[in-house]
Amino acid sequence: MALKLTFPSLIIDSIEKNRNRPALALVGETPITYAEMHSRINSVMAFLEKLGIGKNDKVAILSTNMPHWGIAYFSVVFTGAVVVPLLPDFSNDEIKNTLKHSGAKAVFVSKGLISKLPERGIPALKYKIAIENFELAGSDGIRFEHGEKPKKKYIIEEDDLAAIIYTSGTTGKSKGVMLTHKNICFNAVKSRTIQTILNTDRFLSVLPLSHTYENTIGFVLPLINGASVYYLDKTPSPSVLIPALQKVKPTVMLTVPLIIEKIYKSKVLPAFKESKILNKLYGYTLTRKILNRKAGKKLMKTFGGELKFFGIGGAKLNEEVEKFLIEAKFPYAIGYGLTETAPLLAGFGPFKGKLQSAGKALEGVQLKIHNPDKESGEGEIRAKGDNVMKGYYKEPSLTKQVITPDGWFCTGDLGIIDEDGFLFIKGRLKNVIIGSGGENIYPEEIESVINNFKHVVESIVIEQKGKLVALVHFDRDDIKRKYNEIKEGIVDIETKCKEIVNELKDFVNSKVNRFSRISKVEPHKEEFVKTATKKIKRFLYKKEKEV
Repeated sequence: MALKLTFPSLIIDSIEKNRNRPALALVGETPITYAEMHSRINSVMAFLEKLGIGKNDKVAILSTNMPHWGIAYFSVVFTGAVVVPLLPDFSNDEIKNTLKHSGAKAVFVSKGLISKLPERGIPALKYKIAIENFELAGSDGIRFEHGEKPKKKYIIEEDDLAAIIYTSGTTGKSKGVMLTHKNICFNAVKSRTIQTILNTDRFLSVLPLSHTYENTIGFVLPLINGASVYYLDKTPSPSVLIPALQKVKPTVMLTVPLIIEKIYKSKVLPAFKESKILNKLYGYTLTRKILNRKAGKKLMKTFGGELKFFGIGGAKLNEEVEKFLIEAKFPYAIGYGLTETAPLLAGFGPFKGKLQSAGKALEGVQLKIHNPDKESGEGEIRAKGDNVMKGYYKEPSLTKQVITPDGWFCTGDLGIIDEDGFLFIKGRLKNVIIGSGGENIYPEEIESVINNFKHVVESIVIEQKGKLVALVHFDRDDIKRKYNEIKEGIVDIETKCKEIVNELKDFVNSKVNRFSRISKVEPHKEEFVKTATKKIKRFLYKKEKEV
């Protein structure tokens, strides 16, 4: 008999099958087993009972990634309460607003983030619980006890609300996305059709668990299949990540494009470009493929040597980087989705994709292009399936704007579906710039050209007084290093940047169509502010230029 699409049904079934297998761990520590995970979930459920938290009560989690994050999450949803995961990168104001808006009664918080919690001004918030040991601040005699079990029996239905996830989007105000047990569990179960997960698989988690992408695919998916998940106890800088990769030897990892793009630009390309002979050889297709294959083998060793699935999602992957991954025979995979769809809508597994495609619709999900352009076939991507959210919390009018009366979710993304069923994303509907002749200009496509130019870290293209302007963040240290090697003495970095700006403008305008040419490049000294999946918060820079 098929299992119900609820957390208690799927997780307890997995616990029973994998009792003595490793479940969750910090890198370098002994993992807790599935049986121990179950015991801790029960103890936290008993604790929540003593606090009077039950069906439909909201409980927030503000914590860095750790095994107890998952224990807290399951304990909340097993009782029929609603979990509100908060991104650690949220500002103090965002945290205050989401706690207030959600009506959270309690919050699990890690010690490094407790200073972000407001002292007052949240009337519903009664309890602050340290996630490391489940101790209650100002306990009133109520204590967490290891080994306790809940006294009540909880019946959870598929359509019960499981989570409210506040998006920190690229377009401004956070919205609370309501996801049911079925929304998330359906998505996790169907994700197995893209990649089979075994109970011997090891996941290394580097993205925040409070983001739906990592939550569903990097947390729920492995645990319903008996796999183990390892967390870093520090920010995933190279000095932390590389030793962790060697210790864990992950078989599965989830990342965002920025991570692999940085590796390609800082490690792979310089190895070929700094030698005159290799640089020349890299210009020929056959020798480039041989060199990329060698680089791919080295990259596999860096990642621990046992990687079979390297998932990339959250934003579009740079075309040049994707070509390298294909020629390197690296097991990358692409996924496309949104928080509102729990998240996955489309994807492909290693060695099953098409260049620059987002893959095919996930099994059980329908995709269509609404009102496609007669010539290009482009239109808004719309989706239907059991993973589409219940709506935005306390925002019925906003919900009506994105879910049609017949159940189609309007993604706000533009794309095409080819004859083989592969989806190609063109850009965000809100980001499209209309040219003077009525042409659709996709800033993301221009940015992908800019980002392939030397010394460019990242960029954003905006419209200013009817002209296209590129805001570009250069790697100034790289420029200094490069030109000090060529020319003895100190290089004037500002003068050099101006020279590179002129070169960049000519380079971009030679690569794009006539109406996508940029009229100005403005160097941007700081990195751009980003979302959890490392997408630039465009609205900040559009506003900046409008002022």
